[in-house]
Amino acid sequence: MKIAVTTVGNNMDAAVDPRFGRAQNFLVYDTESEETTVYPNEQNLQAAQGAGVQAGQNILQTGAEILISGNIGPKAFTVLQQGGVKVYTCTSGTVKEVIADYQAGKLVETRGATKPGHWM
Repeated sequence: MKIAVTTVGNNMDAAVDPRFGRAQNFLVYDTESEETTVYPNEQNLQAAQGAGVQAGQNILQTGAEILISGNIGPKAFTVLQQGGVKVYTCTSGTVKEVIADYQAGKLVETRGATKPGHWM
């Protein structure tokens, strides 16, 4: 299984980025191979709008089945939900810590957006 985490860095010791659409990077951890891949989110850092939707589509392309992030808007949540990605929120800690928390059953699946949309 692949787990995507929003992060401000590029390794397992980096802090979780509490943003989704404008997160600095997405780190994808493969639980079977224990390999990580970092996907920069540069195209969305300064986007006027649509950053969440684009970031959601990018997560789908990684093959991740789980996303751990801070806040997530309604349009991004819909993209992920339609793509079969389960969303868990966590706004602090390192990538390694939040993945361990997920694997230990300490995180709760998010059932909807955690922030209102910017353009609603």
